[in-house]
Parts: sequence; C-alpha cells; structure tokens
Amino acid sequence: MTHSSAVHDKMYDAYLDFFEIAERKRRWNLFDDVPWGELNSAQNSERKATRIETYCAEEFYLPDYTAGSIKVSREIFGAAWFQACWSYEESKHGLVFREYLTRSGMRSHAQFAQFENDIFASKWKLPFTTRRQMACYGALQEAATYLAYKAQKDLAIREGDKVLEAIFAFVSRDEAAHAGFYRAMARIELEEDRSGTISDLAFVVARFQMPGEGLIPNYQERLRESGAGISTRHFVEHALFPTLKMLGTNRAELKAAAEPIAIAFANDVLAAAGK
Repeated sequence: MTHSSAVHDKMYDAYLDFFEIAERKRRWNLFDDVPWGELNSAQNSERKATRIETYCAEEFYLPDYTAGSIKVSREIFGAAWFQACWSYEESKHGLVFREYLTRSGMRSHAQFAQFENDIFASKWKLPFTTRRQMACYGALQEAATYLAYKAQKDLAIREGDKVLEAIFAFVSRDEAAHAGFYRAMARIELEEDRSGTISDLAFVVARFQMPGEGLIPNYQERLRESGAGISTRHFVEHALFPTLKMLGTNRAELKAAAEPIAIAFANDVLAAAGK
C-alpha cells in the first residue's frame, strides 16, 4: 500500500505530539514511583493474583506484538517509531505486574518460570494484515485495556491497596495515550481514503477479540472468575462508540460497509449496548 507524502508528514507530527507528552507528562519509574513499601500481605488473595497474572500474561506476548506491528508499519517513520515507543511502555506494564506478584508473595519466582514456559509455548500472530487495519484494531484494543485497568484502579481504591492503585493509575494512563495515537492514525487514514478505511474498520470490529483469546490457558474462565474482564456492553458503550464518534463515523456507516459474512457484527456487536 503506497501513501502520499502528506500521510507520512501527518503521522510524523502525530508521533511527535505523542512522544512530547509522554516525555514531559507521562513517564513513570517502576522503582521510584510505585509505593512498594505499602505492600500488605493481608490484602493478598488468589482471586487478585489470578487477575494480575492474567494481565501479566497478555503483556508477555510483547515480542510477538512488536515483531508483527513493526513489520506492517516500518515504511512510515511516525507509525514505526510509535511502535518502538509503545513496546517500551508495554514492557514496563508486564514488568510491574510481575514485580507486584513476586514482591507481594502471591507468586514465587519458580511459579513464574513455569508460567512463562506455559505462555511462551504459544505464539501470538498478527490478527490483521495491514497497518490501517492494525490501527483500527489498536484503537479498540487499547481502549478496552484502558477500561479494564481503570476498573482495577477503582477497585484498588475501594480495597485500600495503595500499590495496585498507583500501578493501575500509571498503566491505564499509558493505555489511554496508546488508544489516542491509534485513533489519530485512523483519522489520518480516513482523510486519505475514507471508504477503504471505513471498510477496514468494519472488518476489524466484526472480528475483534483481545490478544489473550486462544493463547492464555483458560482465558475466559480467568477473566470471569477473577474479575479481570469487562462486559461486551461496557466495551461497546465506552470503547467502540466513543471511538466511532472520535473518528467522525457511526454505526450506520459501518453497517453499510460490512461484508455479507459479517452481518452478525451489525446485529450483535453494534446492538449490544441496547440490550
């Protein structure tokens, strides 16, 4: 797929804005900014451990995410450099979750070694084949992750877990920024080729699932029993619909662009908020 010089320039500008804000306002230090001294073993539980472990597992596929995303974005500086920065920020998420579990005593290093072996036995594959489709996917996936992490921050506040409150404040802020950049990429694509981008967005929504699906053992059971997941309705109302609004499109335009085999997407996903 070829792109005009205007697309290259706009993506460079979008990345520069993203990076400046990250450097000036959003950077956090795992060693200095997380109040590790506030850890309280009385707050430990297996349900909490499973919840954090599930988030950690999704972050463990970072090498696969990075390799796939760079492959489809390397021809455009702004997109490729964002993926490099994204990888750094996401690596901190996996590390801080792991440190929380081991420092709290809810998981041992030996348990994590076995867990890593189980996770790395499977490889994440790029769910879509073009940068434009992955931009649409990223806008939704990062928004969903933000919602899950924000819910965990709110839960930590209610439970008085100062360490998790700080961790989820940092990582949810990162996820919101990532979703914002992917939306910016999608808007640039819309300006270049509206019909093609809308078709890609409809294609992605029809096939959307989180990265851990089909990879992390007992993924749905983990989400359900640990409270790590969010409902379809919550995703539609607070991730999908706001993304459509920010992109200047709506359900009707996506339904019109959806291919016949994706009719379920129009009937089920976009209607989910009304159920």
